[in-house]
Amino acid sequence: MIDRAEEQLRVSSSSGRGQSTTSARASASMLLVVFALCGALPRAWAEPGAGLRTWTRFARLPYPADKAFLYDTFPRGFAWAAGTAAYQVEGAWQKDGKGKSVWDTFTRGGARVLTGDVGSDSYHNVRADVRALSQLGVTHYRFSLSWARIFPDGDAAGARNARGVRYYRQLLRELRGIGVQPVVTLYHWDLPDSLQRRHGGWNSSALVELFARYADFCFRTFGDDVKLWITVDNPFVVAWHGYGTGVVAPGLRGDPDMPFRVGHNLLKAHAAAWHLYNERYRATQGGKVSIALASHWIKPSSTRLESHQACQCSLDFVLGWFARPLFVDGDYPPCMKRNLTHRLPSFTKEERAYINRTADFFALSHGPALSFQLINDSLRFGQTEDLDLRMLLYWVHAEYNNPPIFVVESGWFVSGNTKTKDAKHMYYLKRFIMETLKAIRFDKVNVIGYTAWSLLDGFEWYREYGIRRGLFYVDFNSEHLAREPKTSALFYSKLIEKNGFPELPENRPAVGVFPCDFAWGVAANSIQVETTPTQFVDPSVYVWNISDNGKLKRLESVHIPVRRMRHCADYAAIRQQVSEIQAMHVSHFQFSLNWSSVVPTGQISEANNTLLSYYHCFVSELQRANIIPVVTLWHHTGKLSSLPAPLEANGGWQSDETVQAFVDYARLCFRRLGAHVKLWITLNEPNEEGLCYAVGHQLLRAHALAWRVYDNEFRKSQGGKASLVLHMDWVEPAFSFSREDVAPANRVLDLRVGWFAEPIFGTGDYPPVMRSWLQQRNNIDLFNYHLPTFNEEDRQLVKGTYDFFAISHFTTSMVYDGVEDKYLYKDSLEVQMISDVTWIMSPRRNSPVVPWGLRKALNWVNSHYKGVPIYVMANGVQEDTARFKDSLRVYYLYNYINEALKAYVLDGVNLKGYFAYAFNDQRDPGFGMYGNVQEEVIVKDSLNHYRNIIDHNGFPAPNSPAQQCLHTPDHCPVCQVLAKQPVVGFISLVGSSVLITLGLVIYYGAKRHK
Repeated sequence: MIDRAEEQLRVSSSSGRGQSTTSARASASMLLVVFALCGALPRAWAEPGAGLRTWTRFARLPYPADKAFLYDTFPRGFAWAAGTAAYQVEGAWQKDGKGKSVWDTFTRGGARVLTGDVGSDSYHNVRADVRALSQLGVTHYRFSLSWARIFPDGDAAGARNARGVRYYRQLLRELRGIGVQPVVTLYHWDLPDSLQRRHGGWNSSALVELFARYADFCFRTFGDDVKLWITVDNPFVVAWHGYGTGVVAPGLRGDPDMPFRVGHNLLKAHAAAWHLYNERYRATQGGKVSIALASHWIKPSSTRLESHQACQCSLDFVLGWFARPLFVDGDYPPCMKRNLTHRLPSFTKEERAYINRTADFFALSHGPALSFQLINDSLRFGQTEDLDLRMLLYWVHAEYNNPPIFVVESGWFVSGNTKTKDAKHMYYLKRFIMETLKAIRFDKVNVIGYTAWSLLDGFEWYREYGIRRGLFYVDFNSEHLAREPKTSALFYSKLIEKNGFPELPENRPAVGVFPCDFAWGVAANSIQVETTPTQFVDPSVYVWNISDNGKLKRLESVHIPVRRMRHCADYAAIRQQVSEIQAMHVSHFQFSLNWSSVVPTGQISEANNTLLSYYHCFVSELQRANIIPVVTLWHHTGKLSSLPAPLEANGGWQSDETVQAFVDYARLCFRRLGAHVKLWITLNEPNEEGLCYAVGHQLLRAHALAWRVYDNEFRKSQGGKASLVLHMDWVEPAFSFSREDVAPANRVLDLRVGWFAEPIFGTGDYPPVMRSWLQQRNNIDLFNYHLPTFNEEDRQLVKGTYDFFAISHFTTSMVYDGVEDKYLYKDSLEVQMISDVTWIMSPRRNSPVVPWGLRKALNWVNSHYKGVPIYVMANGVQEDTARFKDSLRVYYLYNYINEALKAYVLDGVNLKGYFAYAFNDQRDPGFGMYGNVQEEVIVKDSLNHYRNIIDHNGFPAPNSPAQQCLHTPDHCPVCQVLAKQPVVGFISLVGSSVLITLGLVIYYGAKRHK
């Protein structure tokens, strides 16, 4: 079966330089017909250096929408492959007549300890390898031939090793049996050691002819079963690191010109093999030949043209070194020629013509074998290396006139200690495949195949066995080296089965609106407090010191009597803040009181009445503006204490005195502010990491006692509601191929959210999973994981102390029960934290933008506490305070609110309100929708977008009729009397009218009499 990849390769290659005129005309005719049918008639050659426009093009793409995950599938017939290299996996280094390679010698020299003598022992496990390929469902398998296994002496003119040839024929036969097409590499770094000793390896031009003879044998012997050939893998690494830095075999160093001579010979050897195939075998075998070129990616350190040119030069020195002679003009990139002058060998005119266009497709290698590991600082040209396969694909497309590109190596790695749960490898694989899909769909790059590297764990070159790159785990200490699929293999097989990432209904934006009484709010950690009234009620007299500093100077002992009483509107800070909140069109505003400022000593008898009066003014002015205040009594501020200093010094929250002081403080606030506050938050985010369980126990009691005070003493007269806010970032299983994979995420949610939620909203006690887990850890660790016990009195005290469930939610993380990165490993929970590298990253560390996490969090609450009213009390993202066109926050708010709508409309979650975080940068730097430049307040783009969502109450369908809502009248005591007791109200209204009329009659009668 010939798939799409091979068809594209066929129509894009040259018609053959040794064919007859008739054959050439027939091929040309066929070429034009196929291109006409496919709509892919080739353009004129692109201008050399066209890839320079890549960085400018991508800088102009819309952010962050362009970084969002793409749900789509690959073109029909797309080639899915896995790959290996002979020395890494074959083993049997001295068996059945195999000769030594340079790696057999290199690994036995210097300080090196481990070798690839056995590797994954693929030589004895052909059928096991083929079974692994069958499990994956790949269409192609890329493997390399061991030159020294076929010709122990290296020279094809000498004796060949029949048993080595038999091994590869068996492999090709097994592949044919499962319908997998081979992609065969002639040379993957393992040069016969005899050629290195006898000729100096690739430093000698004699290798050109020796390689051609070896290639000729392989084409003749295996060519009927092979349609895709790779002559040389990654000639940059061979030349630069094999004969320059000495990092890989043969490990030579010291001659700065040698790498360029080696590269020169490698190009000639490749061209010789291509011409040989083209002239002798293409017509009968119908295959394609190329060379695997590897590259890093590089991003400019600035937007200046010089930086872009430096990036271009960096790519030219690595990829262009070999790609330009093959795909452009048969010569080296100008940047190399300028920088290296006489050090760089030159091609004759005939050699340029001979080398140019000797690749039937662009075989691109991308991954850790080069990126971030083997690129010297000098080759970065002062710029920054980056992992961006999509941009690299586009650069190749632009620089080399849209060749068909087969990604012949791509993937990542995990540590050598990792077994089958290779989540990091899986998510990098997902990222690179998604970037390939974007290159195809968005950038129109002609990518025809993708190769995940590698099929098996093996010997990782100079990293030996320190890392693993396989889709299948190999236990190198076991007798039979059995292959076991990793999570990356399960992921890759599912992806191949679906041919990409097909869009699911839950991935599409929801259309609909929230209920009419939905609470739209904005949250702030605190408000601006300025307790001095404005100059209009200030009795002092000022003079303008115009000759000095231009400031106002107050005259001592001079006062003007003020004839009116002070009003709440006299505070300029209150006027400004309320006006800005009003402009957002929100119905609610949430902020926190400062306990340590309201009651500095902890004793309410010594409360700061000036500050309380200011808070009273603020909430009353909010209410006058038809904005409902939501007031938090205590906001957890991490390591910075927010308790009154005497209480902090006396044991903080671990002291019963602090709990009682909090209850007294809550009662004071309810009494002084409660007439204007209908939603109270006792504690904000008490379940943050860092608080010990003893403190958490006391916080639960403090909340419950405060809630009981409000319920018993104030609810009837004030009519408000109270609860607490729990921090609830979502935690997703890193993979969910079995029931056991979900357990770590459930454990984290129980210990982080259930810690406070279950005692209040559930049973009155901690979650059973939490208690059993901590008891187990307490027995085996030196750490104190003691979880306090509720007595029956406290259980009844805490249980049910809520009117709603409020969460703050910002991001999502993933967990699994392995160990890969010790810095992100949570020892107390025994979970590895990880992020999906395809997620959009925010400037805040470990805070990616994952909108669907909010929907899952809301459903978790609803499933555990069915029907409970839920408020999202804080939801926002950090962004550079200088970005007033805050496109990341615009994207964040739209998508998170849309996920909240899905939870309400599709999942039946009793969602009552949503509060965007935050109000302004002044109080919550980086999160605000209002920015500041000196004294000027700036309205960011996100505010306008949020206001638009509020005005539409969600996301109504286009051209749908406006939502019909009965508007609640403004707060009016008289109106309430009329509504509740219409008879009394009517009599009162009539009586008032009579009195007014009587008064007017008396007034005008007396006036006329006078």
